[in-house]
Amino acid sequence: MSVGLLTLHLEIPGCSSLKEKRSRLKPLIVRLHREFNISVAEVDHLDAWQEAVIACALVSNDAVHTRNSLRRVVAWVDDNWPDLTLIDDQLEIF
Repeated sequence: MSVGLLTLHLEIPGCSSLKEKRSRLKPLIVRLHREFNISVAEVDHLDAWQEAVIACALVSNDAVHTRNSLRRVVAWVDDNWPDLTLIDDQLEIF
């Protein structure tokens, strides 16, 4: 069994309130869950308007599958969400 944890540090340019931030992050979180069947939550910079840290978790029976699936998440976010800037990503496999 392997557990993968991917953290994405995002910049949300032009965001001027927490309400706007939530309205821009919610569709991303829902789509990640639906597209990749992973657990997703905002975990840091909760009170910052223009920054967010999203954590994605995946449990699998194969570490290679876990790593490849979470790497595809990074590429998918970068390709499909041009209004968000991916500052950093970190992948850990346990």
